[in-house]
Amino acid sequence: MRSAIIERITNETSINLVLNLDGNGIGAINTNIPFFDHMLEQLIFHSSVDLELNAQGDVKIDYHHTVEDCGICLGKAFMEALGDKKGINRYGFFLLPMDDALIRVALDFSGRSFLSWKVSFPTNRVGDFDLELVREFFNAFSTNSGATLHVEKLDGFNSHHISEAIFKTMGKSIKMAITKNKGTEIIPSTKGSL
Repeated sequence: MRSAIIERITNETSINLVLNLDGNGIGAINTNIPFFDHMLEQLIFHSSVDLELNAQGDVKIDYHHTVEDCGICLGKAFMEALGDKKGINRYGFFLLPMDDALIRVALDFSGRSFLSWKVSFPTNRVGDFDLELVREFFNAFSTNSGATLHVEKLDGFNSHHISEAIFKTMGKSIKMAITKNKGTEIIPSTKGSL
């Protein structure tokens, strides 16, 4: 079973996470940030992974530490659950329309973290959620999962739609990348390791 349990406790956050890559898109998310919970639910559903995530953070200050630390923990969980990456596709990509928003994501679980972020939001916030934290989350995920990640907004004028489309597109890309090819245990690299 490709799974991981991550616990991270700092002076700013306390996070417990359980990830199963071979799941059914079922999640139990509680970060005390409703918009962020909604976004993570989209990622889980569209990636078909199962995720339990409980986060307690200093949200009275702002949401930055909680969102970034959730990205760190989720990245670490993917790194651990993927193991030696034998048999996986490794690459995932998707182009997703959501009303006015059109988002493209390309992902490589290469072991080399890199984030290309070509996204602008027409507003700074959705409700009380600071939208610059969307990039912070994916930067933390990329760094800690060892993934190369390209995220690009091709169209969109509604900030909620743009953000939600990013999380959905990321989920679809993850699903493709982590899928195992039946009957092969080859590491998907000519180097022989990732």
